[in-house]
Amino acid sequence: MAFSPVAVGSEVSPEPGGSGSPGEEADGEREPLPRLAERLVPGNRLKEVVGASLASRCLGPLAGPQRLGTLVDCLVLNYRLWQGLGWSRDRGAEGGGAAEGPLRCCGCGRFLSEPVTVPCGHTYCRRCLRRELRARCRRCRDWLLPAGGTSTAAAPLRTSVVLNQLAEKWFPGECERARTGSRLEELLAQGRFRDALGAASQALRADSSDVMLRIYRAESYVGLQEYKAAIEDLNFVISKMPNWPEVYFRKGKVLQDSGFVRDALQLFLQCLALDEDFLPAKLEVEKTLCDVLSPEKLGESLKESAWNLPHIRNKPFVLGSQMTESYCNSQLCPEQSLGGSDVLEPISGSLNRAQSAHALNSTKDLAKEDGLKRVSSEPLLSGQEKGALLKRKLSFSEQDTVVCEDGRNKHKKQGESTKRDMTLAFGTIPGDLIDVSDFECSLCMRLFFEPVTTPCGHTFCKGCLERCLDHAPQCPLCKESLKEYLASRKYSITELLEELIMKYLSDELYERKRIHAEETAEHSNLTKNVPMFVCTMAYPTVPCPLHVFEPRYRLMIRRSMETGTKQFGMCISDSQNGFADYGCMLQIRNVHFLPDGRSVVDTVGGRRFRVLRRGMKDGYCTADIEYLEDVKVADEEELKKLRELHNFVYNQACSWFQNLRNKFRTQILQHFGPMPDREENIQAMPNGPAWCWWLLAVLPVDPRYQLSVLSMMSLKERLIKIQHILTYFSRDQSK
Repeated sequence: MAFSPVAVGSEVSPEPGGSGSPGEEADGEREPLPRLAERLVPGNRLKEVVGASLASRCLGPLAGPQRLGTLVDCLVLNYRLWQGLGWSRDRGAEGGGAAEGPLRCCGCGRFLSEPVTVPCGHTYCRRCLRRELRARCRRCRDWLLPAGGTSTAAAPLRTSVVLNQLAEKWFPGECERARTGSRLEELLAQGRFRDALGAASQALRADSSDVMLRIYRAESYVGLQEYKAAIEDLNFVISKMPNWPEVYFRKGKVLQDSGFVRDALQLFLQCLALDEDFLPAKLEVEKTLCDVLSPEKLGESLKESAWNLPHIRNKPFVLGSQMTESYCNSQLCPEQSLGGSDVLEPISGSLNRAQSAHALNSTKDLAKEDGLKRVSSEPLLSGQEKGALLKRKLSFSEQDTVVCEDGRNKHKKQGESTKRDMTLAFGTIPGDLIDVSDFECSLCMRLFFEPVTTPCGHTFCKGCLERCLDHAPQCPLCKESLKEYLASRKYSITELLEELIMKYLSDELYERKRIHAEETAEHSNLTKNVPMFVCTMAYPTVPCPLHVFEPRYRLMIRRSMETGTKQFGMCISDSQNGFADYGCMLQIRNVHFLPDGRSVVDTVGGRRFRVLRRGMKDGYCTADIEYLEDVKVADEEELKKLRELHNFVYNQACSWFQNLRNKFRTQILQHFGPMPDREENIQAMPNGPAWCWWLLAVLPVDPRYQLSVLSMMSLKERLIKIQHILTYFSRDQSK
């Protein structure tokens, strides 16, 4: 299919004259979207990408903007190369005008007002998350919301209590500005644009460098359809924060609403070039491409496009703090020359709904007279407005935007002194405001170690929180349910809080780490204070699956995993001493956690031991132990007799197992696996032949009798005991 010039519309109108974009290159030649795509997409992939996109559009009603993801990705990638843009995930935080202080948002890079810590451990200001500007974290690209991008209604945003208290204590002025922004957001959400405009302008008179106030005022202007004034505010923000993706998206939306869809498309691409995960911009690009690449529009593109009309001039779009020249050459609002003043007075309602509707109707009539079916329209200007524009063309590429005393925008030409560097009031923290008590865990009353923040906004040491969740799946402070948080088992470290501790409390952190290392070393000792699981008999080399549900044993298993030993002792209970004098070490092979915190632990028996001293640690038993090994037989004659006894008992064991009923034999094989083969060197292992322990585990013998065999350090005595047991059970089989 051959491409012809196609106009780009943000929304497909069912009638001729829908919303569109005038556009023309600087040299007077038109560059429709297919040609733009040809320039931005590699030649060897253009047919493949566009062809696949067109095919998906023709498949039926299920095809839609989401099917154009590949084309959008190619456009963004090549747009970035075309503009010579570098790229990093933290670009927004590095842009000019971003916050240099310790409390900085991962999204916008500005002051961290109303901090919210997301599941991955990074912290954003509430504004960045509440507006759903992204589905993934800008730092790690993990999902910002727990269930892979569910709505904020399902996962309410809770302010991080500790970080919010630090912000209020260290930077009260910035917090007050943030509250002002929140009030402006409420006014905008209620549709009170005039009130929001007045409040934002009044606040800007006190602090003309606050870019967030500019953003809110621009949104107020958009609500009042004063697009030119909104663009001026957004240009000021771009001049201060050129690497902030959101401001390009906001400006693109304004141009799109004004009818300059192609310029808006480039702004959306600029936004995505800075941040590929900026979801609203990607959706807008997909929506625009879906409209343009629809079969109906491709058919209409064979006719003359509205972009080729002689009275429309469209020049290249200039990024950064410069205005689009296409916008300058077809102004939406006339300028009022008040006594030669350079103040740009946006005329209220100059693009109100009535005039916009009239402009669209006029465009329809013109299209009918020319025999053209227009798919785009530009804001129509009166003869007087055109004359004013011919006399005075504003070149925003040579101007910077500043604020006058009345809150309006004024332009100063290059060469004049303009303060562009923002003086931030939250760069450093007075030493007397840094208090170690602000960084203490409310559970252990010590300095945070590996701090984690729960969905309810409270912060604890990771180990302290895990111990609390062993007992109940709820927050230790507010008692809010943490069942989903427990089920995810994603206790990510709150990185910002850890960075603050490292920076301002390095000495205290060093001491805290030293204490933690000592505790870890204590838990790692496999002869002193060894953790004991008092439950059942365990044997060397024999699997021993465990269902762990008691809080004390949850803690014990977790410590065994964290220290890296992955071992603990297993003993049967004893009425007098609590647990038996002999036991077997278990090696953890795998742990499967259940959503409610319970776990299924796959272990296998290791070395045998004798208990020397008993103790208690955090609810579970401990013991000082010594390991047992079989006494080796050195005399050749004795060794020969031992081998004969070994072979005889082994054959007897095989005979007993084969004579079992199929049902019992199958159950044993499923639980314990097959019987180990006979070993050539019966004294090679410190615990003797493995088949002896497998047989002892499957024989239905009283645990106390099994314990007596486990404690034996003579292979000969152990074989004789097993022989007696097999003889007894073989008699029952014969009956």
